[in-house]
Amino acid sequence: MPDLWRWIRLKAIPAFTALGLTRGTVTLEVVGRRSGKIIRLSVTQVRRGGKRYLVSLGGESQWVQNVRAASGEAVVVSGSRQAVELVEIPVGERAPVLFAYVNQRAFTHSGAQSARHFFGFETQPNLEDMARVAERYPVFEIREREAR
Repeated sequence: MPDLWRWIRLKAIPAFTALGLTRGTVTLEVVGRRSGKIIRLSVTQVRRGGKRYLVSLGGESQWVQNVRAASGEAVVVSGSRQAVELVEIPVGERAPVLFAYVNQRAFTHSGAQSARHFFGFETQPNLEDMARVAERYPVFEIREREAR
């Protein structure tokens, strides 16, 4: 069963979210820092103030390390492919984005489920609550990659 779950998580779900049929969930492609191969995974995009963000619910996860190693160069796929630069947001500026995350519906979780499951809150958090946990959750702004 672990092989089936791995295939679903690493192949099937990213292929599905790449189609652009899911609200807010996209496929992120980034070069693996060790393998040099393209790594594809599904992540939830957060919209706030006319900008788009990605939040690492797994903290210092593999995709975060790969994005940093790739100097932020990545591709977001949701119906079409968009070359992007992922710019890490300082800890002190993350709380509003994290708060926006728990107030939206993701592919598989409501905001309340996200607050409980990913952030550990039993009740709906406020901005101050999110500021207290912000250091544990890397946040990246999605920017169009400038022509080089």
